[in-house]
Amino acid sequence: MNTAQIQPYLFFGGRCQEALDFYAAAVGAKVDFVMRHKDSPEAPPPGMLAADWADKIMHVSFHIGGSPLMASDGCEPGAKFDGFSLALSFPTAAEAEKAFAALADGGQVKMPLTKTFWSPCFGMLTDRFGMGWMVSVPGAMG
Repeated sequence: MNTAQIQPYLFFGGRCQEALDFYAAAVGAKVDFVMRHKDSPEAPPPGMLAADWADKIMHVSFHIGGSPLMASDGCEPGAKFDGFSLALSFPTAAEAEKAFAALADGGQVKMPLTKTFWSPCFGMLTDRFGMGWMVSVPGAMG
């Protein structure tokens, strides 16, 4: 039996604290642990980190509902989230609509929330950080 687990690790290119604050307000994200570069027991290799990044997040673990995620500012400005989306499921359409609207603030709606053959309420968006989200309510197929 394979006991491996997959857990998303997101790099926000210098905007991790801003993203955490946004996700806390938008979808109730809760931080479990955070370490800033200045708190690391070892200094980074020379030239790896800009001098003004001491307060940036080296590592954070957080959760949305029961789903754990990890993140960091990374080591350089800029973030690119291509080729995947985070799927966020809610028990009711009202909860999905509230989260969708909050995540879409400053972002771009790719598919408005609508009824589909697999869900009574499904939509896709890219948030202000470039993170893709699929928000849904489970249906007969989900």
